[in-house]
Amino acid sequence: MAGGGSAIRGSRVGAGPMGEAERGDTAPRQRIVFFCANGHETATWFAVEAAIPEEWDCPRCGLPTSTDVNNPPPPPKIEPYKTHLAYVKERRSEQEAQEILEEALAKLRARRARGEVIF
Repeated sequence: MAGGGSAIRGSRVGAGPMGEAERGDTAPRQRIVFFCANGHETATWFAVEAAIPEEWDCPRCGLPTSTDVNNPPPPPKIEPYKTHLAYVKERRSEQEAQEILEEALAKLRARRARGEVIF
């Protein structure tokens, strides 16, 4: 008995000659070049009737790019991580914080004076 095999061994589904007749005509395309702040150049193909984006991500460094070689977009500003306290301090002045603290302590002392259990 011969080894179990298939008559289509070595081929894959959909394999065969692929020509313009089977695929149809390709849409007219244009080559657009984008430039990033690090001097990288990225060429991408777009359909002629497609809207060209103003910015594109550089595949080499991830910075934003534009089509203007002399004026690429600047790198985005990375802001440091802020704690909850930092956000609170942005919203409240030192005097407001002191007033809120005094009010909270007054309520706590009043509850203790009444004999309430506070956890």
